[in-house]
Amino acid sequence: MSDKRQENGDEVSFSAAMQELEGILGRIESEEVDIDQLAEELGRAAELLELCRGRIRKAEVEVSQIVQSLETPAPAGDQGEEEGDD
Repeated sequence: MSDKRQENGDEVSFSAAMQELEGILGRIESEEVDIDQLAEELGRAAELLELCRGRIRKAEVEVSQIVQSLETPAPAGDQGEEEGDD
């Protein structure tokens, strides 16, 4: 593994993973990758893709929960009494 790769893939940020994927793709497209390194590069790309997919799924769940909480009306007692209906 190269030194820019971390032992635990979860420590790599989404943007760093995307940059690394772009680098791998660029090397493969430009034929910079030796055939002996191709399997290693593709394996790393698969790991990074899975990491990115997981981060996207997690973000989707979090966004859905936030939207749902905004759409759910607050109970009548929690609306506050700041409007001054006196």
